[in-house]
Amino acid sequence: MSTNSIASLSFPAGHCVSKAEFSVGLFINGEYSPSANRETIDVYGPATGKVIARVPAGQASDVDRAVDAAQAAYETVWGERCSGRERGRLLMKLADLFDEHADVLASIESMDNGKPFSMARAIDVPEAAACLRYYGGWADKDHGKVIEVDDSKLAFERHEPIGVVGQIIPWNFPLLMFAWKLGPALACGNTIVIKTAESTPLSACYATQLIAKVFPPGVINVVTGYGDPVGTAIASHMRILKVAFTGSTAIGRSIMAAAARSNLKPVTLELGGKSPNIIFDDADLDQAVSWAAFGIYFNAGQACSAGSRIFVQETIYDEFLERLTRTVKALKVAQPFDSDAFVGPATSKLQFDRISAHIQSGKDEGATVHLGGKRHGTEGYFIEPTVFIDVRPEMRIAREEIFGPVVVIQKFSDDDDIVAKANDTIYGLASAVFSRDISHAFNIAKRLHAGSVWINCYNQLNPQVPFGGYKQSGIGRELGQAAIANYTATKSIHVNLTQANPR
Repeated sequence: MSTNSIASLSFPAGHCVSKAEFSVGLFINGEYSPSANRETIDVYGPATGKVIARVPAGQASDVDRAVDAAQAAYETVWGERCSGRERGRLLMKLADLFDEHADVLASIESMDNGKPFSMARAIDVPEAAACLRYYGGWADKDHGKVIEVDDSKLAFERHEPIGVVGQIIPWNFPLLMFAWKLGPALACGNTIVIKTAESTPLSACYATQLIAKVFPPGVINVVTGYGDPVGTAIASHMRILKVAFTGSTAIGRSIMAAAARSNLKPVTLELGGKSPNIIFDDADLDQAVSWAAFGIYFNAGQACSAGSRIFVQETIYDEFLERLTRTVKALKVAQPFDSDAFVGPATSKLQFDRISAHIQSGKDEGATVHLGGKRHGTEGYFIEPTVFIDVRPEMRIAREEIFGPVVVIQKFSDDDDIVAKANDTIYGLASAVFSRDISHAFNIAKRLHAGSVWINCYNQLNPQVPFGGYKQSGIGRELGQAAIANYTATKSIHVNLTQANPR
């Protein structure tokens, strides 16, 4: 099957890319096709609120087709039939293509997601390529081990691919999460059926053209569509043997339930957060303020690890607030292709409305809007960088994930006070500690119930360092060697060397 459905995106005059045209069909078995019912989804540019493309609204039967293709590829050209060295070579080749097409990929990401082009070009695309390259290096290094039993036997473990895996990625870092999912799964020899977010599918659609140049048909299959039916079909499919999801905790629960009801497939979940950022009175304040602003307003606050709860030791609270106020006022809210833009729009009207509702709840519950709190401009889904003070712990804005450019600032007195306040959340994804006393910062880090702790920095992610959460922030880990375990089946082999008969 094939389709002539093409996305054609035009970028501002003088931009490094003037236009991008690429296929937006379902990418199954190396070919593009419409959905089974030929319905489509409108994709909106969040900076303007206007439709910029249409992609297929995939159906459960399309997932079936993708699984058929992935299973055939696994049995004939991938899995045990493709060496780790070759898998690594292909992953690195795809990483090189991401680098070669970086301007186009970043432009599409900015148009589709709303993040500043400068950020997409400097962070999202290079880090996506780095992730693919890192796992390319892992592909021939997932070794088992010999296990001592007794002189008459040999026992060893063998690490094998799982088979067909399903993956569901979010809308906030579309290309980067695409790479995070592809890298370890492919390195371990699995084939993939992956669903993009319905609001931000375009960078993955463009990437399929690069994938087609590198990987055999059926190894990677990309299905666009809504969570129901496409996500539901992936989570519950009997021939998908593992599922990975990044997104909200509520949807993560439903993914886990569907996986359990079907074939009891293993699940990894990278979910929400309400991360504490802790500023001690001996911190370098300029450093702490700069990272705190980056920690919450990077990607317009649309990051699961965003430092959305800032806790400041009471002895420096006023000075910190004064410096942060100056820094936040200097952040430029602008169109994504503005060279000075730092804060882009919310990625969709739905997200804009959710963030606005949280801001209103903060006002209604008695918190003080110190900065922002309103829509920015009249076009698109921009929200002013917002700072709340006079916040009580029971308020919604202090407890619920807002996923927008909104931060709450609270005071603390001493170590026991801040550890209790920081850990008083259902989440446990990330956290940060700012102090010149590294031993003290490290001791606080050990007491925080979070999967990542940054000391004197924020939102620093590397392909080689595991990322994931405690509590309701998820199960399992992305990145690093930890992710390899998520996509590997361990087989134990026992060899009889000298024993003639059982005893």
